[in-house]
Amino acid sequence: MEQKLYLNLQNFGMLKFFTVESNIFIGIVSMIFAINEVKVLKGQNKEISKRNYILKLMATTAVGLTFFVVFAYLGPIATTGLSSLLMNSNLFFHLVIPVLSILNFVLFEGTGKLNFKSTFYGIIPTAVYGYYYLFNVLIHVENGKVSPTYDWYWFVQNGVWTAIIVVPIIFLITYIISLVLWRVNNIRKEK
Repeated sequence: MEQKLYLNLQNFGMLKFFTVESNIFIGIVSMIFAINEVKVLKGQNKEISKRNYILKLMATTAVGLTFFVVFAYLGPIATTGLSSLLMNSNLFFHLVIPVLSILNFVLFEGTGKLNFKSTFYGIIPTAVYGYYYLFNVLIHVENGKVSPTYDWYWFVQNGVWTAIIVVPIIFLITYIISLVLWRVNNIRKEK
């Protein structure tokens, strides 16, 4: 009997979470970086391009935001506690990969090509995801409320109007993460 491979779209439901997307993004960027590092070592490229460092800053900022949101927001409000957000693969998504990515960026990357203006690129993944999340929330409003089925981070559980507060705060936190990553990397290089 012939077995057929079916695409189960429910398996793609995990892609609605910024955690998954940011971890995939850092994985892709790390792979690109590794390929470029090998090319530099082989003499095929002179150096890593500024574009690659910008991508690395963007991806590291994204997983840094994942780490921050889990430990500063979701952990404290989770009815099952922070430990439930660190079980199984979430241990890697929420803790291991963000911490290793941040340490790699601030300790080992030679980001001398990045200037202060480059820190604004760190906001791009959050902005792209934020518009998707906000659109999803807004199309599922019923009587001024959104079901947790569509507001999976509970950002607007007190009403859609709270997006006016949440969106700027998330963007500010994201930018601070990007700025701190860039600055700590520069301090390390200055020593």
